[in-house]
Amino acid sequence: MCRTCGCDDHHPHGVYAEQRGFIDRSKIVPVETDLLAKNDRIARALRDRFARDRIVVLNLIGTPGAGKTTLLEHTIRTLGPVRLSVLEGDQATDRDAKRIAATGCSVTQINTGAGCHLDASMIERGLALLSPLADSTLLVENVGNLVCPALFDLGERAKVVVMSITEGVDKPLKYPHAFRAATAMVLTKMDLAPHLDVDPTELVAHARQINPMLNVFPVAATRGLGIAEWCGWIRQLGARA
Repeated sequence: MCRTCGCDDHHPHGVYAEQRGFIDRSKIVPVETDLLAKNDRIARALRDRFARDRIVVLNLIGTPGAGKTTLLEHTIRTLGPVRLSVLEGDQATDRDAKRIAATGCSVTQINTGAGCHLDASMIERGLALLSPLADSTLLVENVGNLVCPALFDLGERAKVVVMSITEGVDKPLKYPHAFRAATAMVLTKMDLAPHLDVDPTELVAHARQINPMLNVFPVAATRGLGIAEWCGWIRQLGARA
């Protein structure tokens, strides 16, 4: 197992990892350090760029099926597509990017192949195609995963964990790094809560056990529930940019 992100031992981290480290195990740690150091250098440059252009960047992480794309669709419809743009991360296909484009929002798809997360170099290249406006919000939908995306800085203002109520109450305890790195958690599909043996209060308590400062937004996006509060938080971040 790769010590950098917990994925398959042969995962090359896109084009950014040097293959020697994944063949000679004695060199795994130096390569891991080099990989993260390079990512952090690029992320710092991106953060400076976003600050200069007053672009608020949110990095949405969560498992496949958590509802990230649906949340984005309803976020765009509430805030309006003009001052928003989206970078879509997936291993394959442009299906989610097509859904975002249908809202009228600018979007660029990033396909990672075998990669299990986006990194700062991928964001840098995606921005060359997307060209977000100054004084705007950039929403990044990371590859579906609660492990690897928590480790990689993309120059974002905040990481947001998107978690479905259907995933159970123990996910914050089982995947603490994601919740510790996040500024907010969007708890999706709340309209299903009455039909599940899941206590949302216990789930939130577990999340705040990991991160007491976590902002929590319960939503049922397809019903419009909680979207106003979530979008209000995004507006507040923009006002402080």
